[in-house]
Amino acid sequence: MTTTARRTAHAGLLTAVLVLTGLATSAAPTGAAELGAAAHPAVMALQTVAPTAEHARGHDVSYPQCGGALPTSGDFGLVGVDGGLPFAANPCLAQQVVWARSFGRPAYYANTADPGPRLSSHWPIGQRSPRVCTRAKPDSEGCAYDYGVNAAKDSFARARAAARSVGAKDPSASTWWLDVELHNTWEADEFGPRPRFPRNDTAALAGMVHALHKKGVRHVGVYSTAHQWGVVTGGASLGQAPVWYAGTGTLASARTHCRPAFSFTGGPIRMSQYATNGFDGDLRC
Repeated sequence: MTTTARRTAHAGLLTAVLVLTGLATSAAPTGAAELGAAAHPAVMALQTVAPTAEHARGHDVSYPQCGGALPTSGDFGLVGVDGGLPFAANPCLAQQVVWARSFGRPAYYANTADPGPRLSSHWPIGQRSPRVCTRAKPDSEGCAYDYGVNAAKDSFARARAAARSVGAKDPSASTWWLDVELHNTWEADEFGPRPRFPRNDTAALAGMVHALHKKGVRHVGVYSTAHQWGVVTGGASLGQAPVWYAGTGTLASARTHCRPAFSFTGGPIRMSQYATNGFDGDLRC
């Protein structure tokens, strides 16, 4: 089937889906996320995101699109599991899984953060596994790692429940992305670039990867930009994690950001995001 025919078929199926799920309402435009990167020892190996058709185009949606129109054409769909922060729910998750499934197997992304013990109500003080987080040293890489583990488990549990509720495939079979943005709380951003803070932030991300792999997810990548990644992690490679480059602006700019030189982890660039018709569009590189 040609790309045009596929998109026409998707549009017809999606119209029915939106009517059935109550999502066929007026558009609620959202801009592409504004995000930013450098090199640090790898904290753990990540498997690459599964190879995909070159230059296919899709969209990503999440809680900001709740109650609004969703894209009706594309080759794939990605769904944000959380409500903008770790441990926060996307109230439209199940309906958006239905939307993404109309273009094939959904991919998922999870919000990330490392607020530290001073700012988090979810800090794992006293947790003994997979790392030790003690009251005597609560602001440690071990505690940050456990925080990331717990956040990813929470995100995955909600994605699994939503997928099961609409008869979609288990999210362990999907690609997952870690959404790393400065509008969430990071120790390196809040308290300055002293070396321990980027290490803690990177440990939180490594903990999320660990938890997703334990749930059976094979492919995990990072959504961010060079600037934000550099601020948060000090330029960690995170095992040369695959990259979804965020908020590039136009489709032409998205194509440019598919070049290997724009990778902020040293890993392959798999997707590049751009703005299109009030939605976030994504170009497979």
